[in-house]
This record gives sequence, C-alpha cells and structure tokens, in this order.
Amino acid sequence: MSLRATILNHWLRWTEKPFLTRATSPRALRISFELKAALFFRGPLGVLAEWAELADKPALKLRATTDETAPVLLYFHGGGFVFGSPRTIAKMVAHLAKKSNARAVLPQYPLAPEAPFPAATEHAYASYRALLDQGVNPAQIIIGGDSAGGNLALSLLAQIIAAGDPHPAGVFALSPVTDLTYSGDSVTANAETEVVLPASRMTDMTEAYIPDHPREDPSVSPLFADFHGAPPVWLAVADTEILRDDTLRMAERLRAQGAPVDLTVEHDLPHVWPMFHTLIPEAHETLNALADWIRVQTRASAATR
Repeated sequence: MSLRATILNHWLRWTEKPFLTRATSPRALRISFELKAALFFRGPLGVLAEWAELADKPALKLRATTDETAPVLLYFHGGGFVFGSPRTIAKMVAHLAKKSNARAVLPQYPLAPEAPFPAATEHAYASYRALLDQGVNPAQIIIGGDSAGGNLALSLLAQIIAAGDPHPAGVFALSPVTDLTYSGDSVTANAETEVVLPASRMTDMTEAYIPDHPREDPSVSPLFADFHGAPPVWLAVADTEILRDDTLRMAERLRAQGAPVDLTVEHDLPHVWPMFHTLIPEAHETLNALADWIRVQTRASAATR
C-alpha cells in the first residue's frame, strides 16, 4: 500500500467517518458530498460532459470518443440510496471512460427517503431499456456502479435476466452492498478497520430506502437473486471494508450459478478507492485493470452476437 493511501486512510478515519456517523439529515449528506467531490476530484482532459434526458429523467453523458459504436458504460452512483449524484462520481467515471475509449451515461435516479424502493430499481431498469430503444447495441453496454450503485447494477442484471431482455456485455461493481440484511461477518468484524462507512448507520440508511419491505428480497439484496445465464461480472473490494463479505459472497453465488467472475480484493484501501483517483496511485491501477476488462468483454461480446 502506498504512503498516500496510508495518509488518506487516516484522514478519512478522523474526518469522513465521524461526519457520516453524526449526520442525520439527507440534505446535509448531499451538500457535503457534492462539495467534496467538486473540491477534491479532477477529471481527465478530452472528455465532454452534457446533461440529457434518459427514461424521462436527467442523466449525465460523458463522451471520451466520437465513435458512435464505442462501448457505453451505464453507471449508477453510490451514496447509500440517500445521497450522491452523477456529479459526485462523474470525474472517476470520466477517467474510466477515457481509459476504455468508451462513452458513459450516469442516470440521476430517485433518492430515498423522498423516493424509497422501488423507485431507484425501476429507474435503473427503465434506463437500460431506454438505451436499447435508442438503438444502442447491448453487446456494447457495460453496466456498473459503486456501493449502493453497485447494488443497483447487480439488481438490474437480475431484472434483465428475469425479463429475458438482451444481456449487456458485462457488469462491474466497486465495493457493492449486496445484502441489506447485513448478515456478512465483515459488517461487525471490520467495524474498526473500515475507514469510511460507520457500521452503526447502515440500518438507518436501509430503513430510509426500504422502510416497509423485506430486506432479503432479491430485488433489494442481489446476493439472493438468480443469475443463471449472466454475462461476465467484475467485482472489487478491500479486505478491511465492512462490505467485504457482500462482495466475496456475491462472487461465490455468481460462480455457483455459472457466471464468469473477476474478483479483485485489495488490502487496506478505503471504500470505493477508485473514487480517490487524484489522491492515491492504487485508484488508477484499479481503473486501468477495469478498463482492460471492459475492452475485452465488449470485443468478445460483439464477436459472438
């Protein structure tokens, strides 16, 4: 682990984690995340950004290439289903799009508590269907997300499979939450080593998102979903995260159901560490590996359809 990553861990432990522990207002969380993303993250040169409509809601489009046949990354931001926006993750996704020579679309999905489940999952599915209706080749679509957005990406994959829709070329998730029952051992075992997410607040955010819905339902906890026939999936998590077991058990379930899985487990890096691409070298190393995977999957998918 780099020195910069060590310093970042200490900074997050003493600033961000206490803030997330204390904050009770969704508005405060949203304002804080937007400001920090604007201050600390930097996008690459040569990526054009514009807002457009997708499935009757705003979406941020990032264009790293003028090739209209280039892969499309349908990306869902994190934020516990309560905060975050396309703007808070756009600069990381812009780096990924540039590295993989792709376009990206980041839907502004509805947030809880104003719009609890199933608003976000319904919009995720509508966004995928909208891309297909626009004529985007599913063999060139990669679905992705981080944290809660990783939950939406994997839940969307399960919806696509259940509906019999054309499959995307692949799906990736960075430090996803896959089990809203929080039955993984790491939720308690890593409560101290986790430098970003306070384990004590996970239930609060879940109650805002699904106040009156079974948490073991596969539509909210993709760990329990059916993924038979799924395209390749790429997962990444750090061994010190409270969501470590959400990723490890997700990989096991996917493999048990026949899905090809690439699993990256890094040591002692913060939750969704590629977000910190301006601060630590490990972020770009992971984005480079993911970009390579995206290029391989979209080429292979296009060749077989």
